[in-house]
Amino acid sequence: MRVLVGLLVLGGILAAGAFLYGRSEWVEPGPLAEATNVVIPRGSSQARAALLLEEEGVLANADRFRILSRAFGETAPIRAGEFRFPAEVSAADALNILQYAEPVQRRITIPEGLPSVLVHERIMAAPFLTGEIDVPEEGSVLPATYNYERGEPRSALLGRMQQAMTETVAELWDERSEDTPVDTPREAVILASIVEKETADPAERPTVAGVYRNRLEIGMRLQADPTIIYPITKGRPLGRRIRQSEIDAVNGYNTYSMTGLPDGPIANPGRESIEAVLNPAETDALYFVADGSGGHAFAETLAEHNENVRAWFALRRARGEMD
Repeated sequence: MRVLVGLLVLGGILAAGAFLYGRSEWVEPGPLAEATNVVIPRGSSQARAALLLEEEGVLANADRFRILSRAFGETAPIRAGEFRFPAEVSAADALNILQYAEPVQRRITIPEGLPSVLVHERIMAAPFLTGEIDVPEEGSVLPATYNYERGEPRSALLGRMQQAMTETVAELWDERSEDTPVDTPREAVILASIVEKETADPAERPTVAGVYRNRLEIGMRLQADPTIIYPITKGRPLGRRIRQSEIDAVNGYNTYSMTGLPDGPIANPGRESIEAVLNPAETDALYFVADGSGGHAFAETLAEHNENVRAWFALRRARGEMD
């Protein structure tokens, strides 16, 4: 009897020791020398994930990890995606990352006023995305910074960009003023794309929109230089001066040879430009020209405008920018 009791006590001691040893092994620093990212494919089992972590040096032994996870870990399923594992991550923390951590987020920025041909290039060049996309419809993408995950289809990312534009236009359309010169959300995007290309100063956008409102109301041509360039380059930089033949060209975009709005947007305008078009500033100005400081000089009369143009040309000559 005493022998049996002794064996039971010894067994208990050994079991407790094994438990404590396993628990210590579960939470002790792991073998990973430096932080690394590991991709867990969709549909991976815990066994498959453990093997991947062993291959990447996160775990010392995948089989041992599985045994310890059954004894000490939670039963929540693991997630797919790209995960960041810090140096010396323990087995316990590695399982917690697989079960609860958010996948690594990558970012892509679409600047305000970027034309769709360049949006397409930027998305196609973004690393770790999959699949092909066509050049999106001009004006359909909301400029912003977007997160994406490794392996995400490019079509899904583009869809989120376009959904953001749809929702933003709808929101701002509902808040438009009676002074807006546009009759439809599409017209708002068209005019906003011109405003976007005409000024890089956010504070000027409502005034530029006000100038265009005034011109549209009296049937005056918008005469926006970027609308000359768009049919030639689809929004890419022209890289030279505009030719007189291009100013005179008749097409669906050149606002020097037509009244009203062009056939479509000439870029992807940002939220502030759309808001400016839907809530233009109160102004009597009909003209504006660069003033040399990064902004524009606005004028109510042609005579005043011509003086502003002469001042701008004089400044450019003084800078050696023109003869």
